[in-house]
Amino acid sequence: MEWKTVVLTVLIVSLCFFAVPIRVGPNTSDQDLKLFKNYVIRFNKSYRHNPEEYDKRFQRFQRSLQHIDKMNRLRSSDTSAFYGLTQFSDLTEEEFLTLHLRPDISVRSAKHLINPHSLNRHSEKSDSKSVLGRMKRANGIPTKFDWRNKGVVTPVKAQGSCGACWAFSTVEVAEAMFAIQNGSLYSFSVQEMIDCAANGNYGCEGGDICSLLTWLAGAKIKILPETTYPLTRSTDACKLERTVSKDSGVIITDFACDNFMGAEDELLESIATHGPVAVAVNALSWQNYLGGVIQFHCDGAFSSLNHAVQIVGYDNSAATPFYIVRNSWGTVFGDKGYLYIAIGNNMCGIANQVSSMDVI
Repeated sequence: MEWKTVVLTVLIVSLCFFAVPIRVGPNTSDQDLKLFKNYVIRFNKSYRHNPEEYDKRFQRFQRSLQHIDKMNRLRSSDTSAFYGLTQFSDLTEEEFLTLHLRPDISVRSAKHLINPHSLNRHSEKSDSKSVLGRMKRANGIPTKFDWRNKGVVTPVKAQGSCGACWAFSTVEVAEAMFAIQNGSLYSFSVQEMIDCAANGNYGCEGGDICSLLTWLAGAKIKILPETTYPLTRSTDACKLERTVSKDSGVIITDFACDNFMGAEDELLESIATHGPVAVAVNALSWQNYLGGVIQFHCDGAFSSLNHAVQIVGYDNSAATPFYIVRNSWGTVFGDKGYLYIAIGNNMCGIANQVSSMDVI
């Protein structure tokens, strides 16, 4: 059997079951079309019966195949990030940025910038367990640490077309901190943040972590259980006044929004000794990410921040040390909803704005 035919057969069969990196050869229009037909079925694309839209998306799909091939050719090792077909592969880069990222996050975050190593801080206490009382650091931390192994990380969520990554990442950290403190893991309401958060946050149309934390801590807002205020992934009228909540929920008592550029060892220490953190990142290059460690081609400039995620751990013993990053694009993305970003070079801007918190 001809080499190209073998490869095409493997790709088509694999695509029906799981994501694989794609290699594109010359004169592949027919092969691309077969891949696209399977892609449309796998991701249940709504335009499958719309010829005009189908053709437009196919052209964008082909451009993604070319970009995927380019990125995979640049891999430097077996642990490097690898790329293939995702739910976003039928979008242009501009569409991906507009529809699934928040280009204004860097502008929103900049208003919290005070000095190069501190963005915004709030505290009602100053004991050794608080965010602001962690001046006495541990002498050493584990070479690798994963809060998922401690049973304090809820399942990966999917934000869909709602641009509230800032709310997802903040609430996810609150869930973890509550579980660390109380020994019980609950899912809290992201929708409450989408509908009700003040201080310049606009639901699915955008917001930022530090503005949300400032509002939550300053007004002593209780984040309700998700069962009390369920997720709709749309911006609705705030239901807090109509929601009965006597004792359930979590309150942010203390938070810090830090800049760890050039000090990622301190970020690792904060993760290991205190808990998961929410971070602003540049996710533009993640459009076709499947797995492996992102260590190149991901701009770390503060001005490029466009998404928010949660860091739940790290592995400093790996050949390429990496952060364990939880995303909010569902389990179909990356490694069951997670991705890995290299430690040490502010890759994807991961150290630009780091938020930690304490709760009751």
